[in-house]
Amino acid sequence: MTDKKEPEVHTVPNSNGGWDNKQGGETISHHSTKAEAEKDGREKAKRDKTEHRIHKKNGQIGESNSYGHDPYPPKG
Repeated sequence: MTDKKEPEVHTVPNSNGGWDNKQGGETISHHSTKAEAEKDGREKAKRDKTEHRIHKKNGQIGESNSYGHDPYPPKG
């Protein structure tokens, strides 16, 4: 049995204004503010036990959180 990992959730700026959450290359939600998009994206990532990548307005990743499968767990 293979433990299939859900794709990570990305909160990204939308070129038409507002912010989107994308997963697996598909837009899963659209929001008028970054805060709303972050909250929704975080909840989706927690449900799917995956990573949540929050991008800056320029498209660069500004923050990254792991909810379940951490590719770089703490050592110790």
